[in-house]
Amino acid sequence: MKNQNNNPALFTLITVFFFWGFFGASNGVFIPFCKTYFKIDQFQAQLVEFAFYGAYFIGALILFIWSSYSKKDILNNWGYKKGIIYGLIISIFGALIMLPSVNGAEQGDTQVFYYVLVALFIIGLGFSLQQTAANPFAVSLGDPSTGSNRLNLAGGVNSFGTAIGPILIAVVLFGTASKVDVNSIELSKVQGLYLAIAVAFLLVALFFYYSKNLPDAKNDEAFESASKAKYMLITMTLVMTICFGWIFYSYTDAFENEPNESLEMTRLILTYVCLIFVFGLVFMANTSARRNSDGWGALKYPQLAWGMLAIFTYVGVEVTIQSNLGELLKANVGDGLNALGLPVLDEAQSAKYIALYWGGLMIGRWTGSIGAFDISKSLKQTLMFITPFIAFGVVIAVNALSNPLTISEISIFCLLIVIQIIGFYLAKDNAIKIMTIFSAFGIIAMLIGIFGSGKIALFAFLTGGLFCSIMWPCIFSLSITGLGKYTSQGSSFLVMMILGGAIIPPLQGKLADIFGIITSYWVAVLCFVFLLLYSVITKQILANQKLI
Repeated sequence: MKNQNNNPALFTLITVFFFWGFFGASNGVFIPFCKTYFKIDQFQAQLVEFAFYGAYFIGALILFIWSSYSKKDILNNWGYKKGIIYGLIISIFGALIMLPSVNGAEQGDTQVFYYVLVALFIIGLGFSLQQTAANPFAVSLGDPSTGSNRLNLAGGVNSFGTAIGPILIAVVLFGTASKVDVNSIELSKVQGLYLAIAVAFLLVALFFYYSKNLPDAKNDEAFESASKAKYMLITMTLVMTICFGWIFYSYTDAFENEPNESLEMTRLILTYVCLIFVFGLVFMANTSARRNSDGWGALKYPQLAWGMLAIFTYVGVEVTIQSNLGELLKANVGDGLNALGLPVLDEAQSAKYIALYWGGLMIGRWTGSIGAFDISKSLKQTLMFITPFIAFGVVIAVNALSNPLTISEISIFCLLIVIQIIGFYLAKDNAIKIMTIFSAFGIIAMLIGIFGSGKIALFAFLTGGLFCSIMWPCIFSLSITGLGKYTSQGSSFLVMMILGGAIIPPLQGKLADIFGIITSYWVAVLCFVFLLLYSVITKQILANQKLI
């Protein structure tokens, strides 16, 4: 970074990135726990992700609508620092209401599970406000040309949280035993966990409030109204509310005598409808905006429209691979073996693989953050090879807390890291090349996982973390290239598309309920195919605008 004086401010800011990662990755352990404890199906279990990531969309949409009606950027009026503090307060409230929500709950009490979803939704609303403020805040703390590198650095800290979150949460819920009886777990441990999370959020909020290193920071750009885009997003919300509202209702006693097969297909179709509407409305908006840009704001730029769908897909595939991983490892298909032909693993045993998946994201993001520092080309090339293995050493150390990785597992993952390093060298810091190469790697890995078996298949799925690791800053920076005065609005639209983490995992969960867990991973294949398509089309779009 050229402005070294802002380093203390940046290091203060990235503490919140840690908590997003810690909490979000922990859902991978919490989901199979909820499925077993509340006796729900895989689709219902994935509603943990629906509540958490859906809140990102709703929170960003509320902020956008509020700004539209007041004709001023509400977040900019507060300042980024206050926006993060307000977001932390909302998340504290969500964590605290988890305590009465599960109080006295017994196993199989599905109604209580929906109270849990409400608490997770409120925590996600807070995270939405924090992330909407923190991403442009990080970019503003230095030379704009190195903004994506600062996001990579923050993403590396975020991924450290994702690497240790599943392990620590598993230790809290299940202890350090190598095998546990989940049915013996008491929800008092969940209450204690969320009380600790509330306290942690409070400490971070106080740290931000009293920090002298962190300026208030505001964007000088005028708020750009986009009434047509607003109504398009409201329509998207209504469609999701109707579809998922009916699905929720279908799990009540009113449907207990319905034919199971037809009911399951209806639920699947409605989930697909939500997915189709997201893609259809964004494409329709961009098409209309290119004919008449009035009222569409940033959506008149095709790179943003494609970027919104790429963020939607990227977050969806990143989350769905690991959130369904617990079921993949514990599903007993016969003779004590899971769908991969490996011994069935319980929730505590699968935590180390979930942590390894998220560790892959940390490895990639630490490597990608090297560009944030003013160093020689030769040193940069050296660090690009060394840094991934340093990061992997952290992952190994974290796993040693409960269920250590074996020598063979470490060796296999080291080989996969080498493949990722080759990808970085081939891409040469070019965002489009990174997207193309890593999307192709993702497709190959998911196909090996689907058609393979044993440890080879397992580690093929785990490489999803390695190949997703660098995509967020690449998509984000490509999407806002050339937006000018619409950059702030475009950034807000991109944050809304974290919605993919709310739609794609439940879709895979329902496919798993109907067709089996292995078959459901075709969702991940198709996501990587779209991301590959995105990289090709975006290159052409930016070339046509003479931006590359």
